[in-house]
Amino acid sequence: MKEKTAGILGGMGPEATIDLMRRILEATEAHDDADHVRCIVDNNPKIPSRIKALIEKTGESPAPCLADMARGLEAWGADFLCIPCNTAHHYYPDVQKAVRIPVLNMIELTAQAAARLAPGGLVGIAASPAVRLTALYDGPCAAHGLRVLYADAPNEENLLRVIRQVKAGNTGAEVSAAFGGSLRHLAERGADVLVIACTELGILDVPGDLRVLDAARVLAQGVVDAAKGRIPLA
Repeated sequence: MKEKTAGILGGMGPEATIDLMRRILEATEAHDDADHVRCIVDNNPKIPSRIKALIEKTGESPAPCLADMARGLEAWGADFLCIPCNTAHHYYPDVQKAVRIPVLNMIELTAQAAARLAPGGLVGIAASPAVRLTALYDGPCAAHGLRVLYADAPNEENLLRVIRQVKAGNTGAEVSAAFGGSLRHLAERGADVLVIACTELGILDVPGDLRVLDAARVLAQGVVDAAKGRIPLA
């Protein structure tokens, strides 16, 4: 079977895109260069802000830009696409409608992984407020018998501050500690597994004693499995 080429709608943010590529590399069993997955990447930091569009309600929709990027990646030879941004999955239907090739759904893949880790459990979502406002994880988690728990208002604000720090290039110990505090808050409220549902947050160090599932890592494994023909592509 000919291995498939992945197309990555990147730039949300740029460092999270590079982080996904590193994770794809790590998830691939390789003995030589040719064993790795071919990726075509549009690392476009000019995509309209998801925060401005969904939280602040002041910005334009990213959907047209994402659809254009998807069509470009398809034209360049991608066999399937992925979107390394949780919040951007609000526009997943727009991306899928724009192309004839499949688009991996990071939210669905992560819900499946969470159900394997904590069947019937409570899933703590560490994310931008936009993920809660758009209920991105609610439906997929419910479909797999899971309940969803979001951070309270102070911790949700803290997570957004941390995300903005990462976007500004600050990934030091103080920022990681602030992130860890909000993760621990979710665990103390009874979450059986903590989902890192923002690709910026996945760049940071997390406390080793917490049960954490990183959506970016799940997506990276999904990309490798799709390219190698291990999972079906619709």
